[in-house]
Amino acid sequence: MNGRRIQGFLLAGGTQSVVRGICNSTRNPVEGSILVAPSLEASLYDAIVVARAVVCGAGGLTGHMQSLCRGRGIPVLRVDQADLDRLVGEVTLDLESESVLLGSESGIEALVMGSGNPSPDDLGSACAVIADVQDIETINSSGPEAKRVESFFIREEFLCLAAGLRPLDALHGGPADIAAYGQAVADRLCAWVEALLPDQRLVLRLLDLRSDHAAGVTETAPVAVEPNPELGLHGARWLLESAAYRDALHAMLGSLRRRLGDEARRVHLSVPFLNDEEEYTKLRAHLELPDDVPLSVFIETPAAVHATPAICAAGASELFVGIKDLVQFYLAADRTNHLVAGSYQTRHPAVLDGVRRVVESARAAGTPVRVFSLGADLAHYLEQLPTPDGYMMCTAELQQVVLQARLRPALATSDQML
Repeated sequence: MNGRRIQGFLLAGGTQSVVRGICNSTRNPVEGSILVAPSLEASLYDAIVVARAVVCGAGGLTGHMQSLCRGRGIPVLRVDQADLDRLVGEVTLDLESESVLLGSESGIEALVMGSGNPSPDDLGSACAVIADVQDIETINSSGPEAKRVESFFIREEFLCLAAGLRPLDALHGGPADIAAYGQAVADRLCAWVEALLPDQRLVLRLLDLRSDHAAGVTETAPVAVEPNPELGLHGARWLLESAAYRDALHAMLGSLRRRLGDEARRVHLSVPFLNDEEEYTKLRAHLELPDDVPLSVFIETPAAVHATPAICAAGASELFVGIKDLVQFYLAADRTNHLVAGSYQTRHPAVLDGVRRVVESARAAGTPVRVFSLGADLAHYLEQLPTPDGYMMCTAELQQVVLQARLRPALATSDQML
């Protein structure tokens, strides 16, 4: 049996403990397949979102595409690169043992649903991390508890992947191309606003396309080759240098106002990868945002942690604590590198101290603050951290918490009958 089992490491769980499917080693989308790839990258987006599961040969727990899979409930298992060639035909992923069974194996596909996990009440004003409108519909169809999800957070680069847009190519073109890009983003956002419940909103994290990711989704625009893209020209640094993006953003905001009227206020903007209040002030001025357009900030570097009081004072409308990046910068452990996975610790005392500082500073300033959490960390954060205004979670994990609330009365009745 050992010759038929490949041991791996689970990077993202799903809603089932056992997943079976036919291996797909091409880069083409095959509905319901087990996608097999050396690594996960943005150019595989179409193949990933239709896959039942993913097996890869490299990557960490919280890479961008791993996070996309976690949000969709698509399990990701990392195995040794040398074992990828053995993954052909039908295979079975045993998520509990973090392994792949070769050939047709029987298994029970069961929903993993514990009754002792955190409840929706613990989430505060919850925020769901999404990749497409399907995720909004998934949450809002979960029953009455869905109303506890106050907002939906989307990265602009994920929006582009879902819509087949190539942002750098568009922004490298003329005024018509730039305006068309802004219009295309607005088209997507308008459709998503229609899927919201009355008191919900969208939070758009402005374009944060690292050069290594951009290279896979760019055809005509020049893309810099950087020795360390994670610490390179992206986020607020790139936004400050791009007049074309400013123009595209104004085209998007104008389209939203024309088409949605007052409902356009349900779309909020957030700045990625920002270090301090000086960058915030410069960026707001550079983007030429009207005074009535709120601009929130992602706190995901140690510098931003220490600058939190000043960032709030500079006018940030809201703070989002990006745990995944914060961990790698606090601990100098690449979140996509499985060789340092043991050093990448989402519960490290230094990281939690940083998060605590942000929450306490934001609450003192009266600025709303939300903390991202992996599903496995939520109970620990609830115990160790001061209470933020709400928690952010990927769609599939957040849905688990919402569904548990619906199932808990039935489980209690069942226990009483035993």
